[in-house]
Amino acid sequence: MAEFKTDIEIARAAAKKPIQEIGAKLGIPSDDLLPYGHDKAKVSAEFIKSVQGNETGKLVLVTAINPTPAGEGKTTTTVGLGDGLNRIGKKTAICIREASLGPCFGVKGGAAGGGYAQVVPMEDMNLHFTGDFHAITSAHNLLAALVDNHIYWGNALDIDMRRVVWRRVVDMNDRALREMVLSLGGVANGFPREGGFDITVASEVMAILCLATDIADLEERLGRIIVGYRRDKSAVYCRDLKAEGAMTVLLKDAIQPNLVQTLENNPAFVHGGPFANIAHGCNSIMATTTALKVADYVVTEAGFGADLGAEKFFDIKCRKAGLSPDAVVIVATVRALKMNGGIAKEDLGAENVEAVEKGCANLGRHIENVRQFGVPAVVAINHFHSDTDAEIAVITDYAERMGSEAIVCRHWAEGSAGIEALATRVAELAEAGASQFAPLYPDEMPLFEKIETIAKRIYRAEEVIADKAVRDQLRDWEAKGYGDLPICMAKTQYSFSTDPLLRGAPTGHTVPIREVRLSAGAGFIVVITGAIMTMPGLPRTPSAEVIRFNEQGLIEGLF
Repeated sequence: MAEFKTDIEIARAAAKKPIQEIGAKLGIPSDDLLPYGHDKAKVSAEFIKSVQGNETGKLVLVTAINPTPAGEGKTTTTVGLGDGLNRIGKKTAICIREASLGPCFGVKGGAAGGGYAQVVPMEDMNLHFTGDFHAITSAHNLLAALVDNHIYWGNALDIDMRRVVWRRVVDMNDRALREMVLSLGGVANGFPREGGFDITVASEVMAILCLATDIADLEERLGRIIVGYRRDKSAVYCRDLKAEGAMTVLLKDAIQPNLVQTLENNPAFVHGGPFANIAHGCNSIMATTTALKVADYVVTEAGFGADLGAEKFFDIKCRKAGLSPDAVVIVATVRALKMNGGIAKEDLGAENVEAVEKGCANLGRHIENVRQFGVPAVVAINHFHSDTDAEIAVITDYAERMGSEAIVCRHWAEGSAGIEALATRVAELAEAGASQFAPLYPDEMPLFEKIETIAKRIYRAEEVIADKAVRDQLRDWEAKGYGDLPICMAKTQYSFSTDPLLRGAPTGHTVPIREVRLSAGAGFIVVITGAIMTMPGLPRTPSAEVIRFNEQGLIEGLF
């Protein structure tokens, strides 16, 4: 039996090439790479502008079934598929998100893939990387400081302190910071008011960075951020505080996409990381559109399951950037489908064909949903060593009955060789030109109808309920010119419903709207359902307890 190696051991043993060689594969000259060490670099704005006239490559989205504690391996499959397409002769780049520090020290682990389908340098990616998130944190908190400073020095904008909506952020899981009182300690510290912190990936600045097309667009979007409201409920914008220029300066390097490589030395753009609940959960438009101009194929991913991530990718990112995906891969595992079939995590190792069959309803719902957008989809069965032939046969037969197909992938253990069959099929689908992509709803549809469309067509809800204040707020935004914005649903990732414990493919449920928020800079309406939190907490036993340097001076505990 082969020796088992952890993800970090595999990453550490990688034979990395100088980043200039990786850039050369995509035609990026060394002078247009701003290196961070030897194995990562930012791509210059000048190069990005220079390739806009190039032909656009094929775009492949990797999404997944609803996530479970059993694991699905969406990023691992994204990386593996990119390597697999390169293996069969397709010039391919990967586009994924950067990792948030907080979850790496909690329970999530990393965001660089796993096994022999990883992006490296893994340790850097899961820690400070090129400092993008720190720049976003600083830009966000600069605006927060300017809001309170403006109030302190006379409040010429007449901001109602009870209606300041711009919170502070930090890139760490810290439940103690969720709600707090600011400016205590006397007159010199300002006017006390309620406030709090979100995690950096939930910042609208993060969403803006990932939706901006260049630095001028970035500054314009930052200026549109709503920081609070006056007593007459009129909005106060970032531009009213003259903050957007300084914020843009702080983000001048962060907006440039990062180039790294896979274990097989294929190019990967890793840029941005919006929260997949409160924002759209995709990597930056600049990274994706640049990759499409320098590669024949681009493989990207969206956050969480297809009901959240893929829907937002299609209805927000593709709509904003004018992207038209050519194929979709839906990742599933035998283990996760067993959990959707009612099996406890500790019992997943035993064969249970009946549970897999029952859990396939969740997969089927995602296949149907992707089909609504007009994009052909194939299922990737991310293989675990405990999977049995009978369990795998259930999934392949089910996918065929759904008018799709499922392909077993062993990229975690075998790298590109283990995913060659999927890569070949994805290339066939993309090159067949069968995609007839269209968003789920038109821009001109009323906001509440957009919410109902998502809830009923994607979640299979019976109804959407919202009190008069929510409905009035949506109508007010429509009257003020925001009615054409897309909807960004904030819902539990674990279920099609708003109940995280309701697995499988529930129907006929109710979606209650708790709150709506206008992200005027990013350009979408956030609709909050259930108990969604914008600042996570750490678990009882956080991963931070095992992350350390060993006797050889190497990092342990990241995975």
